[in-house]
Amino acid sequence: MSTQRKGILASGNFIVDHVKVIDHYPQQDMLANIVSESQSNGGGPYNVLKDLAAMKACFPLAACGLVGDDENGRWIRHDCARHGIDVAQLHHTRERSTSYTDAMTVQSSGRRTFFHQRGANALFDVVHCNFADSNARLFHLGYLMLLDRLDSFDEHGQTRAANLLARAKSAGLETSLDIVSTEHPQFREIALSALPFTDHLIINEAEASRILRTSLGANDPVTLLGAAKQLIAAGVLRSVAIHTERGAVAATQEGEHSIQPSLQLPTGFSRGATGAGDAFAAGLLFGLHEGWPLQKRLLLAVSVAASSLADPTPSKGVQPVQECLALAEKFGFRPFGQAA
Repeated sequence: MSTQRKGILASGNFIVDHVKVIDHYPQQDMLANIVSESQSNGGGPYNVLKDLAAMKACFPLAACGLVGDDENGRWIRHDCARHGIDVAQLHHTRERSTSYTDAMTVQSSGRRTFFHQRGANALFDVVHCNFADSNARLFHLGYLMLLDRLDSFDEHGQTRAANLLARAKSAGLETSLDIVSTEHPQFREIALSALPFTDHLIINEAEASRILRTSLGANDPVTLLGAAKQLIAAGVLRSVAIHTERGAVAATQEGEHSIQPSLQLPTGFSRGATGAGDAFAAGLLFGLHEGWPLQKRLLLAVSVAASSLADPTPSKGVQPVQECLALAEKFGFRPFGQAA
């Protein structure tokens, strides 16, 4: 990796999230009350970039994606620019409207459910990324399973996402990848196609379970660590991080590994978990960009994820790096892999 490269280029889903806090999640045909609502950034790369901006990252941030030629698309471009994110590769189209998600967050628990309109993201493709004009160090792509064109297979049996990651590597960028938690008939095949071109895989236990065709628990770090090692054996080039609500594990190609519990947050701290996984990714990517050791990267990742819980939207709760780390000092950590 060239030492002259600097910054993160984040690519893939750019979504407007309509976040609605509800008093409970209703059964089908029943009613729930909306307590509050707001509009925010959504989608892996958009959330990661907004989180990094909130963390006061001192390196360039750039977006690469496809939005509609509509009010939501203009809102996204303006929001990115307002937070210092380069939008030169954030393209627009008249073929589809900007993607959006209705995110329903239960007030008492912070648990959320998503209703998604795929929109312009379904048309995002390899041709929308110009690596020749990017001096970024890291290329982050998300989410597989939610980018219809990139999830499709070419005549050689490889996904277009794999081709995009390969092009990024050929241009000198280090690649990272995230996947969305969803049911997809080709989940495993799509993921496995991309792994040999992925330097850093950042996923949760549900996604790891689907790739490996197993069942992974959120509170079993030893098994999660074994899964991370299996994913490296499946093709990931440098590191795998698997995060859960209880903590995170990571393993590297060189044989290094680490286990990090999540923070022991007080009752009432969490106002919604929307975007917590992306906040984890932002913390990890910050540490990767800055050359931090594995354990410190994981510590920052769980700390940024914790900070994001303070607000129902994905990024408004995120604080500068040192303030995120201060949360770990203040609250300590949950048991991870121990009896409750």
